[in-house]
Amino acid sequence: MIPEIGQFALALALAVSLVQSVFPLIGAARNNVMWMRSASATSVLLTALVAIAFAALMWSFVVSDFTVLNVASNSHSLKPMLFKVAATWGSHEGSLLLWILILVIFGLGVSLLARNIPLKLKARTLAVQAWISAGFLSFMLFTSNPFDRVFPAPLDGQDLNPLLQDVGLAMHPPFLYLGYVGFSIVFSFAVAALIEGRVDPAWARWVRPWTLAAWVFLTLGIVLGSWWAYYELGWGGWWFWDPVENVSFMPWLAGTALFHSAIVTEKRGSFKSWTILLAVLTFSLSLLGTFIVRSGLLTSVHAFSVDPERGIYILALLAVAIGGSLTLFAIRAPEMEGGGLFAPISREAGLLINNLLLATATATVLFGTLYPLLLEAVTGEKISVGPPYYNASFVPIMLVLVVVMGIGPLLSWKRADLRGVLSRLKWVAG
Repeated sequence: MIPEIGQFALALALAVSLVQSVFPLIGAARNNVMWMRSASATSVLLTALVAIAFAALMWSFVVSDFTVLNVASNSHSLKPMLFKVAATWGSHEGSLLLWILILVIFGLGVSLLARNIPLKLKARTLAVQAWISAGFLSFMLFTSNPFDRVFPAPLDGQDLNPLLQDVGLAMHPPFLYLGYVGFSIVFSFAVAALIEGRVDPAWARWVRPWTLAAWVFLTLGIVLGSWWAYYELGWGGWWFWDPVENVSFMPWLAGTALFHSAIVTEKRGSFKSWTILLAVLTFSLSLLGTFIVRSGLLTSVHAFSVDPERGIYILALLAVAIGGSLTLFAIRAPEMEGGGLFAPISREAGLLINNLLLATATATVLFGTLYPLLLEAVTGEKISVGPPYYNASFVPIMLVLVVVMGIGPLLSWKRADLRGVLSRLKWVAG
């Protein structure tokens, strides 16, 4: 009975997300206050429904309900309680449900905490967030239902991969998803701003805390995953360059650039288009990572799925989200330029160099991750891109970035005295 409640809650959640994705947008276009405010109410209901579904799945794992296929495939009656709970997100279906839960929680956070945001921007932001929720809820219900039953039920489960039964990895996915999905709300803010055709310092001030929160969570998730990989798999070095690790590292690099760019937009009113583009690309990289890990393109201890049907569905979501947002950006971006002028030697210029270096580093990792996949798809030839490529291409970019990091904080806004800055750095240079 509990799994059926979870299944019903997911179906209702999809319906609510569709309502939330349409009515607030129409209300904002028609200046209908009631329809715009409905976004806050539906976000509460949507979060409650997804939370019920997640609790139903977790309960199925806790009580070892092996009539649920997901539980039978990923748990065992003798498993410690910690790993029974962690097995909730240890499979493709369960981790996707956790992904959606965090997605709607971030929407709820905006609806409850962002009270000083203009009503139109808030309504549009929550509507865009609901579109993302609807996409992934439909993906779950149509291709990855976590509540599928199995009859006759096995006497015991097949257990979770022993490598994944670890405290570090039990905590790794929730933090990683808080980072991945946290950038979704920044993406929603960006698309809402593009729909309105306006980006100003106030918008950057509202976006920056959400960007920082997502970046911190993603950092914690990467650190926990790296720690686990080091002592469990024997990986070492500064970065391990496993493709599945790279897909979480790329949003981190782009998110770092986004956070710094938002500072310039807030303080000086500059970098508006650049900040919007980074917000779109950062979440797009998160979606790309979701596609790579869940499509069967990569084989890894922490890749979830080998079903091409699921990969095609996520690819379609990816095309709509990225293609639609970039098309909107291309239409609206020329209207958003402007802001304070600055000299070549200034804090703005330093942050611009920072962003360009981080964007180049992200593109370097993206090329190294996707090139073997593209080559195999075109020619059938299998190759691996490992540390030699990254050491030759990525490390020099980071060395330059470290130098800029040392100089940047000493520069003043608009115009800086380079001679004075260098005089303060002479001992460091020595």
